[in-house]
Amino acid sequence: MDYNIVLASEQDRQQILDLYEEQKGREFCPWDEDYPSNETIDFDLSRDALFVMKADGKVIAAISLEVDEDVDKLECWNRDIFPGGELARIAVTPSMQNRGLARKMMQHGMEVLKERGYKSVHFLVNKYNVKAIKCYAVFGYNVVGECHMYDQDFLCYEKELI
Repeated sequence: MDYNIVLASEQDRQQILDLYEEQKGREFCPWDEDYPSNETIDFDLSRDALFVMKADGKVIAAISLEVDEDVDKLECWNRDIFPGGELARIAVTPSMQNRGLARKMMQHGMEVLKERGYKSVHFLVNKYNVKAIKCYAVFGYNVVGECHMYDQDFLCYEKELI
């Protein structure tokens, strides 16, 4: 399959919303009717922080470079490898899951963070999201802590960008 990963644009908004909606209610997905939303997309687009994977012009995956001061303040992060960028809202359309596309999106996100001057990547993963934990294992992230935020239990993942 031919696909490309590009910076999302306003023209992608509805397809991104549809992609997010497809995730809601699926096993291990903590998203609800309020998150992610149009406002989330507004925030990401305003910062050139939303990337999509397209196949034949259709959005099949997305990832965001997040800015969340509450997450950045967690004490578990290694301050020697700051600034650290956060990856969030990784989504793959259900019919295309289990093909390594989430990993490709993660790799792209890490490359962009490095290009933008970040020394590390960090993110939270719902402690019970077995699929996500399995996906991320191939990258050699360190689990550096646990936290409870946004009414969820999370594992804190971190990796130096080399």
